[in-house]
Amino acid sequence: MLHTVHKARQDRELPFDKKNSVTLFLQASRKTKKKEGGAKRAQRASSNVFSMFEQTQIQEFKEAFTLIDQNRDGFIDKEDLKDTYASLGKLNVKDNELEDMLKEASGPINFTMFLNLFGEKLHGTDPEDTILNAFKMFDPDAKGFIHKDELQYVLMTQADKFSAEEVKQMFQSSNIDAAGNLDYKSLCYIITHGEEQEE
Repeated sequence: MLHTVHKARQDRELPFDKKNSVTLFLQASRKTKKKEGGAKRAQRASSNVFSMFEQTQIQEFKEAFTLIDQNRDGFIDKEDLKDTYASLGKLNVKDNELEDMLKEASGPINFTMFLNLFGEKLHGTDPEDTILNAFKMFDPDAKGFIHKDELQYVLMTQADKFSAEEVKQMFQSSNIDAAGNLDYKSLCYIITHGEEQEE
């Protein structure tokens, strides 16, 4: 489900209005979902889940939730996942795969439960390891460096695009050799600790 969220966010931009986001959030928190045998409330996820993320992260998760909640009922269900995959061009997703995704939650997936799922997945993840693993995606031979031109291209054309000035500032604090190879392990340390690692 994490990959779906990231891919959906990349492939589809959704105009975001703060007033609507508050309304959607309140609806998602209070709404009940009809099940066979009567109405069943979404199980409450811990309210501490909101303290696990910064406000900007919660906003991004809300945008992702809104993209996946295709029928806008305040819950993510199998049909929402199926429609999300279809909008990404993947039409042959098996029902059991979708059901397995939904089983990760302890009840119907409203926004609070959605955040809780991400909190559980991300809990204990070291930001430095996460960033390092992202850089390793561009280093299939595990050389420990990426050419600065390749990194600049990716940063300026993908997802939350960097400006030329932001890339320039990043390169100024990076170890780049004469051939233009950037030591991403060192850069990762600077990003997470704010200073160069002493050798």
